[in-house]
Amino acid sequence: MAFSERFAARTTAAEIPGDLTGAVGDSVTVVPVVVALAALSEVSLAPVLVWFGVFQVAWGARYGVPVSVEPMKALAALVIAGSLSAGGLAAAGLLAGGTLLVAGATGLLGRVSRFVGQPVVRGVQLAVALVLFETAFDLAATDLALAGAAVAVAAVVAVVSVRASALAVVAVGAALALAETGGVSPAVPAFALALPSPAVLLDVGTVQAAVGQLAMSVGNAAVATALLLGEYFDSDATADDLATSMGVMNLLAVPLGAIPMCHGSGGVAGKYAFGARTAAANVVLGALYLLIAVFAVGVVSAFPVAMLGVVLAAVAAQLAHTSLDTDQYALTLGVGVVGLLAGVGVAFVGGLLADHAYRRLA
Repeated sequence: MAFSERFAARTTAAEIPGDLTGAVGDSVTVVPVVVALAALSEVSLAPVLVWFGVFQVAWGARYGVPVSVEPMKALAALVIAGSLSAGGLAAAGLLAGGTLLVAGATGLLGRVSRFVGQPVVRGVQLAVALVLFETAFDLAATDLALAGAAVAVAAVVAVVSVRASALAVVAVGAALALAETGGVSPAVPAFALALPSPAVLLDVGTVQAAVGQLAMSVGNAAVATALLLGEYFDSDATADDLATSMGVMNLLAVPLGAIPMCHGSGGVAGKYAFGARTAAANVVLGALYLLIAVFAVGVVSAFPVAMLGVVLAAVAAQLAHTSLDTDQYALTLGVGVVGLLAGVGVAFVGGLLADHAYRRLA
């Protein structure tokens, strides 16, 4: 079925307001990361936002549901921490993207996912939720007064509409950023083809970073996201489909100024939590990213991250709630805690081993 047919079949006038507010839910998993990358590395914010906008629309069109497009957070975290250069980030993104494309195109993840039990997937979702809670707290702690004001705004607006509460917080934050920057300043984003050298691609640190990201991408961005899309939106997207699309967007866009991108259960949960029910949310968010890239990059850079932290906490709460639908609470909780302490990739592999050991003993 063509996207236009799927879109028309799934979109009603009653759902459009939810799709407008739902777009916010995915953006709060993106904006803090890309702003930090732009501030602490040679990453250029404008082309990064352009590519996020393009793929929001592209994958909304491909899947016909509010699929997420997020940074590859394991790689981004290494750059923010100073352990990986901007060139290493691009190289690791290309390595991860190529691997995901091959895995998805050959159906490898479909075969692997048959051995991944529901408690492990739920544990991965819980791990992501806990990481998002930790990030939200860190962001809110940068300015407790602003975070408190954001909570107050959300509480007041939630009396009328829970979905609109996040949008109200974003609107207040945008107003503050506009006041600080003095308004918008239009500029055409600059793109340039830049391929990492073979030495950077084969560097031990680059390869290790790519492997760590792949473990997280398989567990969260492919397997867990496919499950969540099916539960929330009755989507038939498979882990292999999502792996293939992640591979395509990274191999195409990273050489042209994008940062490594993936899907993710956090962004899907965010869209759903704030009302998104159709791919219209992707169109809205994609258009917003493109407009910001041209007119308001400076405003985004000045957005109060403490207020984003409050919205991100709501996204984490939605994902944590979903993760509790499990038949093995101990394993799900264990995977979640390990994911918080040691990384989602480690938790995914450990959870698989523990799950299979439990099945053999049962």
